Amino acid sequence: MKLSKIARSLLKTAVYIMDQTAEQVDRASDRASEIADDARNAIYPEDHTFRNFLSFAAGIGLGVGVGLLLAPSSGTELRSTISDKVQDISNKVRGRGETYSTGTEAR
Repeated sequence: MKLSKIARSLLKTAVYIMDQTAEQVDRASDRASEIADDARNAIYPEDHTFRNFLSFAAGIGLGVGVGLLLAPSSGTELRSTISDKVQDISNKVRGRGETYSTGTEAR
């Protein structure tokens, strides 16, 4: 009988020690996760401005490169065509100040 009380007491003590150890391991694991999250946020901040800028610049570079490769004419011809179109548009804008007869005026 005395031996069973001692065995029961030892088992209760062992279970208590295991529970306490498990709680300490959980706390240490939670703290390690917090430290890892803090380190990750320090290395990779939530502000993605630089990454967005690099993506934008890469997109512009890719667009210009594809445009040059797929352009239907040479650079000189393309610049001439663009210049002619700009001149046409500027002439139309300058001509807006003039009055035109629309045919809807009363006689």
